[in-house]
Amino acid sequence: MSLSRRLVLAQLGAGAIAAGATAQTPLALTPEQTEGPFYPDDPPRERDADLTRLAGKSQRAAGQIIEVRVRVLDRRGQPLRGARLELWQANAVGRYDHPGDNNAAPLDPNFQGYARLATGADGLVRITTVKPGAYPAQRRMRTPHLHWLVAANGNELTTQMYFPDEALNADDRVLDDVADPRLVTARPGIADEAGALGYDWDVVLNA
Repeated sequence: MSLSRRLVLAQLGAGAIAAGATAQTPLALTPEQTEGPFYPDDPPRERDADLTRLAGKSQRAAGQIIEVRVRVLDRRGQPLRGARLELWQANAVGRYDHPGDNNAAPLDPNFQGYARLATGADGLVRITTVKPGAYPAQRRMRTPHLHWLVAANGNELTTQMYFPDEALNADDRVLDDVADPRLVTARPGIADEAGALGYDWDVVLNA
Protein backbone atom coordinates (compact mmCIF):
# COMPACT_ATOMS: atom_id res chain seq x y z
CA MET A 1 0.00 0.00 0.00
CA SER A 2 1.40 3.41 -0.92
CA LEU A 3 2.15 5.97 1.77
CA SER A 4 -0.36 8.39 0.31
CA ARG A 5 -3.10 5.77 0.47
CA ARG A 6 -2.14 4.87 4.03
CA LEU A 7 -2.31 8.52 5.06
CA VAL A 8 -5.77 8.92 3.58
CA LEU A 9 -7.00 5.82 5.39
CA ALA A 10 -5.48 6.91 8.69
CA GLN A 11 -7.03 10.35 8.45
CA LEU A 12 -10.45 8.85 7.81
CA GLY A 13 -10.09 7.08 11.13
CA ALA A 14 -12.00 4.20 12.63
CA GLY A 15 -15.28 6.06 12.23
CA ALA A 16 -15.48 4.97 8.60
CA ILE A 17 -15.56 1.36 9.74
CA ALA A 18 -18.13 2.01 12.44
CA ALA A 19 -20.38 3.79 9.95
CA GLY A 20 -20.46 0.75 7.71
CA ALA A 21 -20.92 -1.79 10.50
CA THR A 22 -24.64 -2.24 9.91
CA ALA A 23 -23.91 -3.51 6.42
CA GLN A 24 -21.03 -5.76 7.45
CA THR A 25 -21.21 -8.85 9.64
CA PRO A 26 -18.97 -9.67 11.35
CA LEU A 27 -16.90 -6.59 12.19
CA ALA A 28 -13.20 -6.59 11.41
CA LEU A 29 -11.10 -7.56 14.41
CA THR A 30 -8.71 -5.02 15.89
CA PRO A 31 -5.19 -6.09 14.86
CA GLU A 32 -2.74 -7.38 17.43
CA GLN A 33 0.43 -5.34 17.85
CA THR A 34 3.61 -5.64 19.84
CA GLU A 35 3.54 -5.04 23.57
CA GLY A 36 6.83 -3.21 23.21
CA PRO A 37 9.63 -3.21 25.78
CA PHE A 38 8.07 -0.76 28.25
CA TYR A 39 5.14 -2.58 29.85
CA PRO A 40 5.49 -1.57 33.52
CA ASP A 41 7.67 -3.90 35.59
CA ASP A 42 6.01 -2.52 38.72
CA PRO A 43 2.70 -0.79 37.89
CA PRO A 44 1.96 2.26 40.04
CA ARG A 45 -0.50 2.04 42.90
CA GLU A 46 -2.69 4.64 41.24
CA ARG A 47 -4.39 3.03 38.27
CA ASP A 48 -7.48 5.16 37.78
CA ALA A 49 -8.81 6.78 34.62
CA ASP A 50 -7.18 10.19 35.16
CA LEU A 51 -3.48 9.83 34.41
CA THR A 52 -2.85 13.56 34.72
CA ARG A 53 -3.26 13.82 38.51
CA LEU A 54 -1.54 11.98 41.34
CA ALA A 55 -2.59 11.86 44.97
CA GLY A 56 -0.54 14.23 47.08
CA LYS A 57 0.69 16.20 44.07
CA SER A 58 -0.40 19.78 43.57
CA GLN A 59 0.72 20.00 39.95
CA ARG A 60 -0.82 18.29 36.97
CA ALA A 61 1.06 16.28 34.33
CA ALA A 62 2.66 18.41 31.62
CA GLY A 63 1.43 18.31 28.04
CA GLN A 64 -1.68 18.45 25.91
CA ILE A 65 -4.62 17.04 27.85
CA ILE A 66 -6.64 14.48 25.90
CA GLU A 67 -9.85 12.61 26.67
CA VAL A 68 -10.16 9.18 25.08
CA ARG A 69 -13.31 7.08 24.89
CA VAL A 70 -12.62 3.43 24.10
CA ARG A 71 -15.56 1.18 23.23
CA VAL A 72 -15.04 -2.59 23.35
CA LEU A 73 -17.26 -4.60 20.99
CA ASP A 74 -17.71 -8.16 19.86
CA ARG A 75 -17.78 -9.06 16.18
CA ARG A 76 -21.54 -8.45 16.02
CA GLY A 77 -21.00 -4.88 17.19
CA GLN A 78 -22.40 -5.55 20.67
CA PRO A 79 -20.73 -3.80 23.62
CA LEU A 80 -18.76 -6.03 25.99
CA ARG A 81 -19.50 -5.31 29.62
CA GLY A 82 -16.75 -5.98 32.14
CA ALA A 83 -13.94 -6.07 29.60
CA ARG A 84 -10.60 -5.46 31.32
CA LEU A 85 -8.26 -2.85 29.87
CA GLU A 86 -4.72 -1.85 30.72
CA LEU A 87 -3.14 1.30 29.31
CA TRP A 88 0.50 2.33 29.39
CA GLN A 89 2.19 5.15 27.52
CA ALA A 90 5.04 7.60 27.21
CA ASN A 91 4.69 11.05 28.74
CA ALA A 92 4.33 14.26 26.73
CA VAL A 93 8.01 14.30 25.77
CA GLY A 94 8.19 10.64 24.78
CA ARG A 95 9.63 9.07 27.96
CA TYR A 96 8.32 5.92 29.67
CA ASP A 97 8.63 5.46 33.40
CA HIS A 98 10.52 2.22 32.87
CA PRO A 99 14.10 1.26 33.78
CA GLY A 100 14.74 0.05 30.25
CA ASP A 101 13.95 3.39 28.62
CA ASN A 102 17.25 5.16 27.93
CA ASN A 103 15.62 8.13 26.22
CA ALA A 104 17.28 11.33 27.39
CA ALA A 105 13.90 13.07 27.72
CA PRO A 106 12.88 13.74 31.34
CA LEU A 107 10.36 11.83 33.41
CA ASP A 108 7.27 13.68 34.62
CA PRO A 109 6.80 13.20 38.39
CA ASN A 110 3.15 14.22 38.06
CA PHE A 111 2.23 11.69 35.37
CA GLN A 112 0.66 8.33 36.20
CA GLY A 113 1.54 6.64 32.88
CA TYR A 114 -0.63 3.55 33.49
CA ALA A 115 -4.27 2.67 34.08
CA ARG A 116 -6.31 -0.47 34.73
CA LEU A 117 -10.00 -0.16 33.94
CA ALA A 118 -13.18 -2.13 33.18
CA THR A 119 -15.99 -1.34 30.77
CA GLY A 120 -19.55 -0.65 31.85
CA ALA A 121 -22.74 -1.95 30.27
CA ASP A 122 -22.12 0.34 27.29
CA GLY A 123 -18.72 -1.24 26.63
CA LEU A 124 -16.99 2.07 27.29
CA VAL A 125 -14.06 3.33 29.28
CA ARG A 126 -13.17 7.00 29.44
CA ILE A 127 -9.69 8.22 30.26
CA THR A 128 -8.03 11.58 30.76
CA THR A 129 -4.34 11.65 29.95
CA VAL A 130 -1.73 13.62 28.01
CA LYS A 131 -0.93 13.11 24.37
CA PRO A 132 2.27 11.05 24.30
CA GLY A 133 5.33 12.41 22.57
CA ALA A 134 7.22 10.73 19.76
CA TYR A 135 10.50 9.03 20.68
CA PRO A 136 13.51 7.49 18.92
CA ALA A 137 13.46 3.77 18.16
CA GLN A 138 15.85 1.93 15.83
CA ARG A 139 17.08 5.13 14.16
CA ARG A 140 13.54 6.33 13.49
CA MET A 141 10.97 8.19 15.52
CA ARG A 142 7.98 6.27 16.79
CA THR A 143 4.78 8.15 16.15
CA PRO A 144 2.63 9.07 19.20
CA HIS A 145 0.58 6.08 20.40
CA LEU A 146 -1.07 4.45 23.39
CA HIS A 147 -0.48 0.82 24.37
CA TRP A 148 -3.53 -1.28 25.31
CA LEU A 149 -4.19 -4.75 26.63
CA VAL A 150 -7.87 -5.66 26.32
CA ALA A 151 -9.44 -8.88 27.64
CA ALA A 152 -13.00 -10.23 27.68
CA ASN A 153 -14.67 -13.66 27.71
CA GLY A 154 -11.36 -15.49 27.67
CA ASN A 155 -9.98 -13.50 24.74
CA GLU A 156 -7.01 -11.15 25.13
CA LEU A 157 -5.58 -8.58 22.74
CA THR A 158 -2.46 -6.44 22.94
CA THR A 159 -2.49 -3.55 20.52
CA GLN A 160 -1.72 0.14 20.07
CA MET A 161 -3.88 3.18 19.33
CA TYR A 162 -2.69 5.96 17.02
CA PHE A 163 -3.77 9.53 16.45
CA PRO A 164 -5.12 10.91 13.17
CA ASP A 165 -3.20 13.51 11.16
CA GLU A 166 0.21 12.65 12.64
CA ALA A 167 3.00 13.19 10.11
CA LEU A 168 5.06 10.38 11.67
CA ASN A 169 2.30 7.81 11.07
CA ALA A 170 3.48 7.41 7.48
CA ASP A 171 6.97 6.27 8.54
CA ASP A 172 6.18 4.26 11.69
CA ARG A 173 7.40 0.67 11.33
CA VAL A 174 4.90 -0.81 13.79
CA LEU A 175 1.93 0.95 12.23
CA ASP A 176 3.22 -0.01 8.79
CA ASP A 177 2.59 -3.68 9.64
CA VAL A 178 -1.18 -3.04 9.87
CA ALA A 179 -2.99 -3.70 6.60
CA ASP A 180 -5.80 -1.25 7.43
CA PRO A 181 -4.58 1.57 9.71
CA ARG A 182 -8.15 2.74 10.34
CA LEU A 183 -8.57 -0.19 12.71
CA VAL A 184 -5.95 1.19 15.11
CA THR A 185 -6.42 4.92 14.51
CA ALA A 186 -8.69 6.94 16.78
CA ARG A 187 -11.14 9.41 15.33
CA PRO A 188 -11.61 12.98 16.58
CA GLY A 189 -14.19 13.22 19.38
CA ILE A 190 -15.58 15.68 21.87
CA ALA A 191 -13.77 16.65 25.08
CA ASP A 192 -15.56 17.89 28.20
CA GLU A 193 -12.62 19.87 29.56
CA ALA A 194 -11.84 23.23 27.99
CA GLY A 195 -8.64 23.03 25.96
CA ALA A 196 -8.56 19.24 25.90
CA LEU A 197 -8.66 17.17 22.71
CA GLY A 198 -11.18 14.35 22.37
CA TYR A 199 -10.70 10.99 20.67
CA ASP A 200 -12.96 7.96 20.14
CA TRP A 201 -11.79 4.45 19.32
CA ASP A 202 -13.49 1.09 18.91
CA VAL A 203 -11.78 -2.19 19.84
CA VAL A 204 -13.33 -5.31 18.30
CA LEU A 205 -12.54 -8.60 20.03
CA ASN A 206 -13.19 -12.13 18.85
CA ALA A 207 -15.53 -12.62 21.79
